[in-house]
Order: sequence, then C-alpha cells, then structure tokens
Amino acid sequence: MALLEIRNLSVGIKRRGKCLRAVKEISFEIEAGEITALAGESGGGKTLTALSIPRLLPEAASILGGEIIFDSAPLHSLGENEMRKHRGKDIAMIFQEPQQALNPLMRIGTQIAETPLLHGERNKKQARRAALEIIDSMGFTDPEKIYGAYPHQLSLGMCQRIMIAIAAISRPKLLIADEPAASLDTATQTQILDILARMNKEFGTTILFISHDLPLIRRFCKRLIIMYGGKIFEDGPAEKICAKPAHPYTQGLIAAIPSKEQRGSPLPGIAGRSPSIEDFLPGCPFAPRCPRVLAQCRESFPPLTILGAGQRMYCYNPGGDSPSVTEAGNV
Repeated sequence: MALLEIRNLSVGIKRRGKCLRAVKEISFEIEAGEITALAGESGGGKTLTALSIPRLLPEAASILGGEIIFDSAPLHSLGENEMRKHRGKDIAMIFQEPQQALNPLMRIGTQIAETPLLHGERNKKQARRAALEIIDSMGFTDPEKIYGAYPHQLSLGMCQRIMIAIAAISRPKLLIADEPAASLDTATQTQILDILARMNKEFGTTILFISHDLPLIRRFCKRLIIMYGGKIFEDGPAEKICAKPAHPYTQGLIAAIPSKEQRGSPLPGIAGRSPSIEDFLPGCPFAPRCPRVLAQCRESFPPLTILGAGQRMYCYNPGGDSPSVTEAGNV
C-alpha cells in the first residue's frame, strides 16, 4: 500500500517577476516501508520535490498544481496548523547541510527533545531521557556530553547523526533524507547509512533518499526515480535500472561512473549543459543533449512506457544497448 502519492505535482519559482516551473507535472508513489531514491543532476528538481511534501518550500517557491497524498491525508490542501501536526512527528526531514540546519545557539539535547515536546508526546523529563537514548543509539560514546554540546563543537559527520536523531526520536512514518551522505568520508557514510537502514528495519520508516550518487543508491535503495529538468525520466527497481538503464539520460549517468577498467582514461560525459528553469522547452528537456533525439522529442514530452518488472520510462526513442553494470561503480 502506498504511504505517499504524488500526482501531477508542479512547483514554480518566482524570478524577476515571473513564475517559472521547476518541477513539471510529476507523479510517483512510495510504498510503506520502502527505501526509494530520487536521483539526477543538480537543478533537476529533486530537492524542490522533497521540500513540497512537508510544505517547507523556500519563500520564492510554491506548489502550482497537483496532489500530495500522505497516509490518506491531502497535504497539498491542508492549512498550516494541520501541517504542523504532521511535520516532525509523521514526516521528518534530514537537510543537506546539517551544520547550517542546526540552531547554533541551542544545545544539541534541547534540539533533539524539541519535537516530542512540541507534539505533546512527552514531558520535559521524558523528552530528556528519550533524547539521551537516541543519542546513544547514534553511536556516541558519551551521550551526556553530546546532549550539552553546541553544533559548532561537533564535526560534520556528528552533526549529520544529530540530524538523524532529531528525525528519529518521534519514529516518523516517512523520512526525507536530502544528500545525507554527501561530503562525508567513506567510513562516516557507511555509519550514516547503517543508522538509516536500522530505522527502516526496526521502526518500519519509509525513506525518500535524495542523492546523485548512483553506486551508493544501488547499495542502499530498493527503488530509483531518475529526474532531469523537472521531469521524471525513469522509475523502477534500483538494481535493475543501475544494471541496465533504459533511458538515454540514465545510460549517460551510468556510463560516467568511474570504473577500474577506465582508470587513467577520461570519463565519458553527457554533451551540452543541463537546462535552466528559464529555458522554454516544450518537449523533452533532454532533447538538446540526447544522442537519439527525434523531431517529436522537441515538440512534446513522451508518454509513459512500461518496460516490465516494475520499470518504466518516458522516451520516444530509447534504442541502443544500455551499459550493463555488474557491481556498483564497475561498468
């Protein structure tokens, strides 16, 4: 059963007196308990899509149309007071820059205990105890010391674990993780992913995982959604898409993953540049860069093509042999 349903969602950004569409009529579902990745180049609409769910869009952005259904609740039409009941408790988010997301003037323990206090789940004593327990579960050796620390006293990886602790303390149904492992060393990345996997297994938390790191996604996520230019291009089992991508854009992403065989050689890239939201492209936004472009690609966005085994895409002319990947990072 789908916990989250996105139906024809469009998000706009105000720029120089105009409202420009950055996310364009996308639709997808996430099953309860599933770990789903949203991937693609920067500027493709991933973060705006994610921020639309808990209605935390920046001031210049707004939902232009579509529906966001979470656990049968129409989030897109709820008032702010009703949305506050869901944020933090049912829907939690880990932001891209943990050191900026944490309040520099508040102690770590106070920030972790804030959510259960705001939602009336615990009194101050209970919230403090719960915060210490969640800090301990994040792998810190001295929870009391961390509880009383300020964000500037912690490393980037420690701050990321604190962000997860803030999200995990109320055991949300949905966790949105925006690049949670970016800029971290391999050991810390593994630690972060282990914590998220434990949340998924022990609490049944559904996770929307936003990243551009396809090898990491392949290891961690069950399902993968590829976005580009504000549109969804491909959707299906992460292993299947990474092993044999169908869309030309996904094929280009996979081909650009470094491999042992390519060591010392330039990595293949996708020619051209990503579209700006100011570019008016009536057809497929990848058409100017696509090696298999047809005339109709420039005129209209392609309809949905069902490929089987849960995989689907939007492309008029996929064709060709997609690169086959047997192990993450090895083409």
